[in-house]
Amino acid sequence: QVQLAETGGGLVQAGGSLRLSCAASDLTFSINVMGWFRQTPGMEREFVSAIAVRSSYTNTADSVKGRFTISRDNAKNTVYLQMNSLKPEDTAVYYCAAGKSKSYILNYYQPGAYEYWGQGTPVTVSL
Repeated sequence: QVQLAETGGGLVQAGGSLRLSCAASDLTFSINVMGWFRQTPGMEREFVSAIAVRSSYTNTADSVKGRFTISRDNAKNTVYLQMNSLKPEDTAVYYCAAGKSKSYILNYYQPGAYEYWGQGTPVTVSL
């Protein structure tokens, strides 16, 4: 069982930055990909970014590409999401996820590809 804990959310003005962190209890050999998703009330969970645990593979949604950057520190079992140039439409609860899938290149954007989820951290971007 992998436990995930997100931190770093909060209230920020448009154009500002936040860095989210996701601390994993253990990134064992069974976890191959880590992802960030976001969700607003009444909407489906939306893919934001993903990173492989043991390779340089990353992928980021077009809606945040060029503004958000995902990274990881395996020694600390932590994944980060650096969010710059934030917009009001980035307001959401952000979730960290861990997946075992070895075919993550094909399904990294699907919530169903991830077995473990954090509780989420809210991000609010004001005008």
